[in-house]
Amino acid sequence: MKLDILAVGAHPDDIELGCSGTIAKEIANGKKVGILDLTRGGLGTRGTPEIRDAEAKAAGEILNVAVRENLAFRDGFFKNDEEHQIEVIKMIRKYQPEIVLCNAIHDRHIDHGKGSKLVSDSCFLSGLRKIETIVEGQNQKAWRPKQVYHYIQWYDMKPDFIVDISGYMDVKMKSILAYRSQFYDPSSKEPSIPISSEIYKESIRYKAYDFGRIAGVQYAEAFTAERHIAVDSVFDLI
Repeated sequence: MKLDILAVGAHPDDIELGCSGTIAKEIANGKKVGILDLTRGGLGTRGTPEIRDAEAKAAGEILNVAVRENLAFRDGFFKNDEEHQIEVIKMIRKYQPEIVLCNAIHDRHIDHGKGSKLVSDSCFLSGLRKIETIVEGQNQKAWRPKQVYHYIQWYDMKPDFIVDISGYMDVKMKSILAYRSQFYDPSSKEPSIPISSEIYKESIRYKAYDFGRIAGVQYAEAFTAERHIAVDSVFDLI
C-alpha cells in the first residue's frame, strides 16, 4: 500500500494532538494517510498499553486512516541508533510516503525530540540503496520521502507554515478524546497529569484558534520544515 502521507508519533495520541486536523483534511481531499506509533505509551501515568492500543485504534477509525501500525519501541528508552532506524526504514519503504509528518524537533517530553530525530534520520537513510532491508521475505527498494515536516506540540515554536483546519476541528477533538484514559474525564479515578485537566482540554481548541489567528483563519495546525519549501507561484501561498 502506497501512502501519500505517513504520520509518525512517539506515543499514541501525539499525532492526534499535533496534526489530526491536517490528516482529516487531506483524507477528505482524497489523500491516503497512515499512522505509525513508535511506542505503546507504556510509561504513561494513566492507563495501560492495552488500553492505549484500543484507544489508538478508535482514534484511527475516527480519522479514517488507511493503516495504523505500532513498532512497540521501549517507551522513554528507545534510541536513535541503527537497530531502531532499520525498523523505521522498513516502514518508510513499505508505505513509500511522499510526505512524513513527525514529532516536534524539541519538546517537553524527551521522546518527542528523540522520535523526531530518529524519524528524520531514517527518512534520509531509507533513500540509500546499499542499506538492505527485508520484509516478509522480500527485499525492499530504497525510498526517500520528498518532505519531512514536524508538527508543533507542547512548546511554542515559530512555524514555517500553517494549515487551515477550520472545517476539521471537531473531528480533531473527537480523535483526541478517544484517548479517554489520558484526557479530561470527570469520572476517572486515575492520578492527575498535566494533560488530564479540563483546562488542558480547552487549551487544545485555543491553541488551534491561536494558530488560526496568525494565519487569518478560524483554526489551524502549525509545522516546521527541515528545508525551504518551493512553490510554482506566489498565488499558491494565498
